[in-house]
Amino acid sequence: MSPDRHIWIDASAGVAGDMLLGALVDAGADLAAVQRDVDAVIPGSVNLVSTPVTRAGIRALKVDVNVLVEDPPHRTWRSIRTMITDAVLPDRVRRDALSVFGRLAAAEGSVHGVPAEEIHFHEVGALDSIADVVGVCAALHNLGVSSLSAGEVAVGSGHITAAHGQIPVPVPAVTQLSAGWRITAGGRGELTTPTGMALITALCAECTDLPSMQLDRTGLGAGTKDFVGRANVTRVLLGQPAPADSGSADSDPATLLEANIDDLDPRLWPGVLAQLLEAGASDAWLVPILMKKGRPAHTLSVLCHPGRTRALRDAIFATTSTIGVREHTLRKHALPRAWVDVALSGGTVSIKVAHQDGVIVRASPEFDTVAALAAATRRPQHLVLTEALNAATAAGLRPGEHLPAVPR
Repeated sequence: MSPDRHIWIDASAGVAGDMLLGALVDAGADLAAVQRDVDAVIPGSVNLVSTPVTRAGIRALKVDVNVLVEDPPHRTWRSIRTMITDAVLPDRVRRDALSVFGRLAAAEGSVHGVPAEEIHFHEVGALDSIADVVGVCAALHNLGVSSLSAGEVAVGSGHITAAHGQIPVPVPAVTQLSAGWRITAGGRGELTTPTGMALITALCAECTDLPSMQLDRTGLGAGTKDFVGRANVTRVLLGQPAPADSGSADSDPATLLEANIDDLDPRLWPGVLAQLLEAGASDAWLVPILMKKGRPAHTLSVLCHPGRTRALRDAIFATTSTIGVREHTLRKHALPRAWVDVALSGGTVSIKVAHQDGVIVRASPEFDTVAALAAATRRPQHLVLTEALNAATAAGLRPGEHLPAVPR
């Protein structure tokens, strides 16, 4: 299993969609792979071009979105959502892009006093926004990033001239999107765009200073202007997150999400739990409870890595009827695990082996592989399970034995 990869976004000089995309490409994302995902949504409409530049004497990468079509149409959030939903994209890229655009449309709708569904992204601006949002989500997927966080965001100050006259900086959509985030002026002019702020707040689990990590790569993405005395760049730091110091070297941070739900059709629960696990939960379960007025209900509990908190919270709201989720920060102590395949009649079954200091503590068949082999060989599951347990014992996968050197 590949290690978790975390990205921390340094937006202390501001952030825009093209700046963040440039930083991710500079950190190693394959621009050709990003272009393919953008083309899946808006085929033949834009070309992404990267160019090394300097900003205040610092090298960075500038990614430009070159529009290839004349007189592109207006796009509403409704039409963009359909384009992203129908495109052939990796599930994570689709999910993240929809989340970013949903936040952006909601903020713009609030500013203009119209439903989010009716918000228009005009002509070239629509293509730029789609390329930036889908491009960033595709770059994160290409880099294998499992979690994100970001620091304080510089939003700028002063005024800019728009179609309806001068408006203050940060512009209204940025202030809407910044709720709950640490922001600072950071300088004169518009340093952060609505697209940039939507990407930060939709994709990052928390606003935090640089977390402890084993640094792998750094990327710098350039904005269009080159300010004197201040590098106009967004920076990303990519690495493996280090467990927070809790006085125990074998513990990991975790978040527990919970909700009490009394109005969901019980036939939906198995699918809900499956979707939460697919969305990145470490575990998900139900506990029957009795609520006020004697109403039977369930407490839904979802355990996850802190970097998946926002995504799992959104998934709970999307898949259940709850209108509130509570969070607890925990420390999780888990034994190291390994997986060993054992041969049975007609196929193989995976044995999950928990161990400590190289000595097996527990070994048990992965039931999904037992069920799959039982279905393939048309045998009862309990017989395949018994055969798997016997095979594990015969292979030396017993408590107290040393872990073999062949686990995958």
